[in-house]
Amino acid sequence: MSSPPQETETHEVTLSREERWVVHSLLADRIDEAVADDSESPPEWALEAIEAVEADGSDAFTDRQLRRLRDDVDAYLEDSETPQRDVEHGAAVLERVESALAS
Repeated sequence: MSSPPQETETHEVTLSREERWVVHSLLADRIDEAVADDSESPPEWALEAIEAVEADGSDAFTDRQLRRLRDDVDAYLEDSETPQRDVEHGAAVLERVESALAS
């Protein structure tokens, strides 16, 4: 059995400081949850995506990372406990991610 091909194509998604914070927070929570569960390693896509967000000025994501991020941001926006201050920035992130996936 062969492994799936590596994703090499990336999409630049320009995020404001506030939008980067929302994405960073979501990814950090995803990684922390996996670490807290002794039987699960942090998802590789989340580790790579958080590195992209933390890199100064380079928000380059693979299709897989963007699809997973889209799902996480969408769920975050639907959560009634999401702070109102994050809704506007999260919605902008979702719009940019969906646009990048469509191109």
